[in-house]
Amino acid sequence: MTAGYYPPWGFYYKAEFSISQDTNDARFQTVSGLSVEYDYESFKEGGENRFEHKLPVRTKYADMVLKRGMLTDSAIIKWFLDAFRNRKFVPADISVILMNEKGEPLRTWKVAHAIPRKWLVSDLNANESSVVIETMELTYRYFTIQ
Repeated sequence: MTAGYYPPWGFYYKAEFSISQDTNDARFQTVSGLSVEYDYESFKEGGENRFEHKLPVRTKYADMVLKRGMLTDSAIIKWFLDAFRNRKFVPADISVILMNEKGEPLRTWKVAHAIPRKWLVSDLNANESSVVIETMELTYRYFTIQ
């Protein structure tokens, strides 16, 4: 009898930035935007009215969105603010690493040439006792899976 296959849990991961060696900068509440799709171009054939030919043109990658509790001292936030204040866009590589229960990597997404796109801080509300969440949106060229 073969052992059953169990998909990995999606809550044990880290996102390591090439611009930061701080372990706190690898901890995020959510990571999204690891998706790729093809743009297609349609060609209509003369005399054939039942369908169009759709040919793949190029790949398109979604923006990456990371959320975490706000840190007051972070190399990633300094990188974001340098882009927004000084228009200094320094590309960074990001490794999103999904781990097993022993802390060993199961799958790694290598995100190439990421640059800041948007930074958002959650609402400050005296009627709630909630953690301040910062949301970072990045655009990137592509990712590979290892």
